[in-house]
Amino acid sequence: MSSRYLTMDDIDLRNKTVLVRVDINSPVDPEIGKILDSTRMRAHLDTLRALSKAKTVLVAHQSRPGKKDFTSLMAHAERLTKLLGRPVMYVDSLFATGAKRAILALEPGDILLLENVRYYSEETNLKGDMETLAETHFIKQLSPLIDIFINDAFAASHRATASMIGFVPVLPSVAGKLMDKELGTLHKVVSGAERPAVAFLGGAKADDSVRIARNMLEQDSVDDILTGGVVANIFLLAEGVNIGDSSKQFIERNISDHDKVIEDAKALMEQFPGRVHTPIDVAVDVDGERREVKRMYLPSEHRIKDIGVETMVSYIKVMEKAKTIIANGPAGVFEQEAFSMGTEEMFIAMAQSTGFTVVGGGETSAVVQLLKLEKQIDHMSTGGGASISYLSGEKMPIEEALIQSKKWYQDGYYQH
Repeated sequence: MSSRYLTMDDIDLRNKTVLVRVDINSPVDPEIGKILDSTRMRAHLDTLRALSKAKTVLVAHQSRPGKKDFTSLMAHAERLTKLLGRPVMYVDSLFATGAKRAILALEPGDILLLENVRYYSEETNLKGDMETLAETHFIKQLSPLIDIFINDAFAASHRATASMIGFVPVLPSVAGKLMDKELGTLHKVVSGAERPAVAFLGGAKADDSVRIARNMLEQDSVDDILTGGVVANIFLLAEGVNIGDSSKQFIERNISDHDKVIEDAKALMEQFPGRVHTPIDVAVDVDGERREVKRMYLPSEHRIKDIGVETMVSYIKVMEKAKTIIANGPAGVFEQEAFSMGTEEMFIAMAQSTGFTVVGGGETSAVVQLLKLEKQIDHMSTGGGASISYLSGEKMPIEEALIQSKKWYQDGYYQH
């Protein structure tokens, strides 16, 4: 897909020993160690199937130290075996003698999963540029056994750790199929989306959404931003609308530095007048029941939990004209049936659009799956934090490392 970095199509991988960084971090029942959802694993299957003639070593993490689901990857190997329909071997070390022997014994078509990389302290504790991370014990022990590094872990691509970028200075490094799809799609959305382009920003992580809105407007990658959820309440406050004490207190409790977030939203609306759309009516929670209130009749003593019907109609009209739609976050408290309507209407309208549709963020993907709209969305990102970082305009350590690797590869650097 990309000419900015190397992909799996650019290098002959047959009979090569390839190390693939995947992100198969999955919900795990800590009591019995059972994997509860295989979505992240399924996302890597195209990459793994394309390596049927290579000797494949997988590096992955599960949770982080101190959490109940911080476990070994034995169950992950078993689940991958079922999903792939071919054996995925497992070794309970990263670079000890047993792991090295297992790597050296691989035949073309074999797949070996190493132990949870976050068992290794330098992975969790050491941050830095790729040259610094290339000096770690982990990289120095494994890299002599490997021919090619493939990074397919988009969901961790905003993290500069040894397993993510440390191999790049010492091994030709390429994007896996999932990584290429994710980076290519989000790059297209940010830098060359077909117009008109619309973003729907909702949910409770309003600070993230204000950053995304700023980047998109400053880069002129969207024409309109539609707001829902707590994000809408932040922008309403920025406009000087009194949303009521209950809704304001929720923001104060749940968003650190909320005053600054509101000020940032206000500055954004002043800089780009008419581009950020806020609700013209809302739904409030009156003893568990939905009651619609027009904006002019705010404040309400009851907490705002959804956008109102008139707002839905106006937002859908904007979506119907769009050739690109990006969505991050629900329109309200969709878990409660009385306040799920706004979210359902927004995502159904998105699914019915003839434009190119992109969903970013874990909560957003959960909404799409709940509504069984997956097949009608063009791209569902596997990385919540990673997609938010990308859409916010943050530099992605992995993308920069892969772009540098292509330059080094073309200059013959890896032959030294």
